[in-house]
Amino acid sequence: MTAMAHEPLTPAEGLLEIFLSLDTPEGFRAELIEGENVVTPPPDGDHEDYIELIVNQVYRRSRTDMQFSGNKGLKLQSGGGCPKNHVIPGGAFAPRELRLYRGADSWMPCEGVAMVLEVTSTKPRADREAKRRCYARGGIPLYLLIDREVSSITLFSDPENDDYREQCTRPLGKPLTLPAPFAFDLETADFL
Repeated sequence: MTAMAHEPLTPAEGLLEIFLSLDTPEGFRAELIEGENVVTPPPDGDHEDYIELIVNQVYRRSRTDMQFSGNKGLKLQSGGGCPKNHVIPGGAFAPRELRLYRGADSWMPCEGVAMVLEVTSTKPRADREAKRRCYARGGIPLYLLIDREVSSITLFSDPENDDYREQCTRPLGKPLTLPAPFAFDLETADFL
């Protein structure tokens, strides 16, 4: 039997292979964001409370029936020769009629996701900058960021290339208008 020669892995392929083989402790999240392996601990109670408050309003008030996933791995385009970004948002919403999550692999393409949601935690800069760029590159129409350090909520919209062209920031406690397909004012008074 003769051994077959394999092409050496490119640095990007090697990084992706290392990332996909990570064995993280239970509850921790491993993500590959702009060529960097990022491991975060389980979220605290306030983080989960903010997400629940948003999900509840989306289910009750959205003009479009939505599905939600709080742990869905998304494969997103990357820039600069890095492997595809592998990001787990705090939450992802998609129109229920798409049945986007049914049968999906652990890491799925982001096509059809209407909005991703992040609540700043141990690495707020990644949420504010790197993840924002990843979601924009992936063409996700809306990115909702609750920034706990500055007590604000920001909606990024109109993705183009590496960023969103529009953003609207409100202090927590003030409503924030979500456009279609949601089409309602998100109340944030309970976030205080």
